[in-house]
Amino acid sequence: MFSQKIQNIYQLGCKELWSLWRDPVMLILIIYTFTVAIYTAATAMTDSLNMAPIAIVDEDHSTLSERITSAFYPPYFIPQSTELNYMDAGMDAGEFTFALNIPVNFQEDVLAGKAAAVQVNVDATRMSQAMTGAGYIQQIIQSEVSEYVLHNRKVSSMPVELEMRARFNPLLDQKWFGSVMEIINNVAMLSIILTGAALIREREHGTVEHLMVMPVTVFEIMMSKVWSMSLVVLIAAFTGLKLVVQLALQVPVEGNLLLFFFGALLTLFATTSMGIYLATMSKSMPQFGLLMMLILIPMEMLSGGMTPRESMPEVLQYLMLIAPTTHFVELAQAILYRNAGLNIVWPSFLWLVGIAVLFFYVAWKRFKDTIHTMT
Repeated sequence: MFSQKIQNIYQLGCKELWSLWRDPVMLILIIYTFTVAIYTAATAMTDSLNMAPIAIVDEDHSTLSERITSAFYPPYFIPQSTELNYMDAGMDAGEFTFALNIPVNFQEDVLAGKAAAVQVNVDATRMSQAMTGAGYIQQIIQSEVSEYVLHNRKVSSMPVELEMRARFNPLLDQKWFGSVMEIINNVAMLSIILTGAALIREREHGTVEHLMVMPVTVFEIMMSKVWSMSLVVLIAAFTGLKLVVQLALQVPVEGNLLLFFFGALLTLFATTSMGIYLATMSKSMPQFGLLMMLILIPMEMLSGGMTPRESMPEVLQYLMLIAPTTHFVELAQAILYRNAGLNIVWPSFLWLVGIAVLFFYVAWKRFKDTIHTMT
């Protein structure tokens, strides 16, 4: 009896894989999600300062002002000399992220020891570059003024020397973070899409009724979808991690991949159950897509991948403990970034086991009721 159930689950899962193989749209989505999407997230969505347009209004036309003007160059800035009457209009039009105004008699005031001010306007709507760029501009101006006046770029001396060491990402490279986090997010997203789409496709084609007249149970139908779609996502995630993250982007991954993918498997058990549950709640594929967006976007935003959970309100911190992505992000970052072992990440694994069992039971109950209603 038990062997027959295993055989039914295996054969039904093979049917799911064959149906997926004959769906070119889904195949393209899988390939794109774990190749182009990962590379784009790692390289295009950078938080560092890169090619920021800056307008420079030099009203002094002195040696010092020219030194400051020439200090802004690519790849950090794209300098553009302009006139004072166009500076504000250019920022209003979104042409400049920064606008630097060097006033008349600036060099004379600096050499005379008088208070000299330089105006820097920052377009704060461009948050990814505004704060970083403002700090860069301040450092550049201070360095140039110090070297011109004191013939030394050292701005000030501190009684305490600060030694900063960036661990786990010593170069502070955005690619290290963006590429791995994209894989983590795509595992949850793709598993929900594939499982839910498979169930809705069967319902639209009328094959669910055919399954119910066969000697198979609702549990066997669900398990077949869970293992087949989880296998596809695991293979795609492994391929993306090896080919895109490690080979193309040259991001070192020092953690135990076997432990990471075991955590991914537990997460997939929960997210595929979510996909089945959402599919039973939906009457069509567009409705399923809308429901998935309402669930998936908050899960990814509040799981700790974009913003540390410690920075969120306490209510959200406790509420997101029920989300599998919260614990997957926690264990994935610990394993892949910090080479953590099972002795450190075991609480996350325990949470995932409980959440996966709960989600599977709720989805099984809902699927069973839906099938009985249909029959």
